[in-house]
Amino acid sequence: MTAYVTDANQVRWTLPKPVAWRLEYTVGVPCDSFWMRCVWDADNLTKPEDWVRFTAEHQGERVFTGVVDECEVGISAKGRLLEVSGRGMAALLLDNEALGQDYQVATQKDIIHDHVRPYGISVAPGAQLRAVDQFSVSTGSSEWSVVYEFARYYGGVAPRFDREGRLVLTGWEDKTARLVDDSTPLISLVRRDRRYGVLSQVLMRDRWSGAVETVDNEFFLAAGGMARRIITVPARSSYKAMRYSGQFQLDRSAAELKRMEVTVGQAFCAWPGDLVNVNRSGLDWNGQYRAAGVTVGMDESGYWSRMELTVPDFTV
Repeated sequence: MTAYVTDANQVRWTLPKPVAWRLEYTVGVPCDSFWMRCVWDADNLTKPEDWVRFTAEHQGERVFTGVVDECEVGISAKGRLLEVSGRGMAALLLDNEALGQDYQVATQKDIIHDHVRPYGISVAPGAQLRAVDQFSVSTGSSEWSVVYEFARYYGGVAPRFDREGRLVLTGWEDKTARLVDDSTPLISLVRRDRRYGVLSQVLMRDRWSGAVETVDNEFFLAAGGMARRIITVPARSSYKAMRYSGQFQLDRSAAELKRMEVTVGQAFCAWPGDLVNVNRSGLDWNGQYRAAGVTVGMDESGYWSRMELTVPDFTV
């Protein structure tokens, strides 16, 4: 992997060949992150404290774009080492607070112009989100929450960032599924069932009329689950919106109920959102999954990738 940093004057510098690195990719929040260690010569012309952006390439392909959060230079018996870490471009939307305002009609162009472009973030092609009447931005909201609410609640699309650092406002592209079979250099495979955080019931209560709608997670209730939430919605929310919100809350809470963690001795074997077919001998959990998160790294043991797999239709 070849890594580059850019300073505040837009000067790009190539970092020394890394001795260890880790790139973590997610489908939203927490956002993507990176960490890298390399040998650092005291005669380098660039200063780590001046760096603001980080990019990485592997075999000529861009594999990460992000912001620099922290740099550290240390001296030990191993020599002088540099460690640099940071997050993906979503960090700029997470770190910045939006100006509270009301839109009579909010369009995709409005949201991008007011809440994305000011931070130097580009948008991947293909986005076609519908306009939203009476869209409000609450004071104190992050720019990320504005984009998420507009895209997810009204457009049905979970926003995310790609490896080029672009905001993606389209659904998953289900291309040919990745395969984990007996020929895959498997390091470990773990199946996890986590009930904590899963909701069994959501009550949507209208603030003014007092109307209450109940939405149940029948599967979790049958399995003995018991965790209820009561959500008060604005008066202008329609019955349809209340029902959608209740089911959405149930689906989102159940996103981590069943997970499989697969670690293989390969680099960049999958990306978040990819479909993954697991088909290994003697395994009770074979089937099709979707990668909810992928971490790729290189250390003294060589290259590796860890995939966090879940059901294909999980809710972000």
